Amino acid sequence: ALVRQSRKQLDETNQKSNHINVAIAKIDTRLENDMNRLATSYAMTYDYAKANYDMTVDDSARDEVNQLRAAITALGSINNDAPEQYEQLNQRYQTLKGQINDLVSARNKILDAIDELDDVMIDQFMTMFNAINKEFDITFKQLFGGGKAKLVLEDSNDVLNTGIDVDVQPPGKSIQNIRLFSGGEKSLIAISALFSILKVKPVPLVIFDEVEAALDQANVERFAKFIKNFSHQTQFLVVTHRPGTMEQCDVLYGVTMQKQGVSQMLKVELKQAIDMADKSDNGE
Repeated sequence: ALVRQSRKQLDETNQKSNHINVAIAKIDTRLENDMNRLATSYAMTYDYAKANYDMTVDDSARDEVNQLRAAITALGSINNDAPEQYEQLNQRYQTLKGQINDLVSARNKILDAIDELDDVMIDQFMTMFNAINKEFDITFKQLFGGGKAKLVLEDSNDVLNTGIDVDVQPPGKSIQNIRLFSGGEKSLIAISALFSILKVKPVPLVIFDEVEAALDQANVERFAKFIKNFSHQTQFLVVTHRPGTMEQCDVLYGVTMQKQGVSQMLKVELKQAIDMADKSDNGE
């Protein structure tokens, strides 16, 4: 009976010893995990933490730690290629930013050049406009035998885009709207404006096509004499059927059809034709 009791006590002692060894192994494992966590999460050794930190933690600190852990978890996994990707994107950004700056600089230079050209154009236009306006009044009086005429800017504040009104008053008439003039008067007004431009800015060649068709005989003769006076600086090519204009021409070109369906050009120098007519009259 004594041996049996001793064995029972020995078995109980072994069981307690096994439980103690299991508990020690659990404690060692937990201690090892805590040491690893202290090293990886906080970059500290046990001795450093024991010497420098108070181990008591209040509830607010725990809440803050939990919030920070949740925020870190929400960030997701770490992209190890992020620095390289950032450098690539930043390089592209800097390149595009430089190109945008170049475009903005070029645009500003172009706008400055446009403003400068606008100023030059406005100055030249107003100089030419005032000169033509002065000649327009003189030419109008010569062709109409009096009256007055002027050109008026519709919008003097926007010279490059404004329209131009023609304000004329023939002798003995008071007409407010140019549309109320007759066809001949409108033609003579347009001819006055054209000759005013030619006075200020002569050109080598002008082509007229039946511009005096609506004029009466007296105004046709005035028109022809004006052309004659300008012929020393400008060559005029006039398509006309009015005798008054033909009489002032140096050379006449016509088309004849002596045979049906066969056209033939005819050139006549009036000076030579007059000389031949004079010789014929004198019996030469």
